[in-house]
Amino acid sequence: MSVYILLALLNGVCIGASRAINGRLAQQGGAFAASWWNHLVGFLQLSALLPMLSGSAGSGLADAPVGAYLGGVLGALFVAVNSHVLTRLGMMKTTLLVIAGQMLTGILLDRLAGIERPALAQLLGAALILAGLWLARRPAAQPAMARAAAR
Repeated sequence: MSVYILLALLNGVCIGASRAINGRLAQQGGAFAASWWNHLVGFLQLSALLPMLSGSAGSGLADAPVGAYLGGVLGALFVAVNSHVLTRLGMMKTTLLVIAGQMLTGILLDRLAGIERPALAQLLGAALILAGLWLARRPAAQPAMARAAAR
């Protein structure tokens, strides 16, 4: 189990880095162009890796319901919107909003699927993320030396 926790943590690092990179690319050519390039490069990378994966990679996809492919639409939209928003809100605020949205969606979907009822700790965790966002939006306090220099 600890390997999966480490992989999830490393995946979060990759997501954070890719958001920053896509935000920078969006400043150069726009959010949707950045998303297009992001997905093209990702497609090429996965196309190169797919033959190296063992056995059944991709088998059974033809039988998947049409709705199962909406993840790609939502993923592409996420990258484009995130690239646009990141340049206006900054990395930390954007990340906190995304994590809060993911956590609330996860709680809701688990509940709707009957997997589990939201525990108080889960709801408190989501509330703490939102509280962190509220704190992050406040202007930073100036150090005493900066205030003295401004006089």
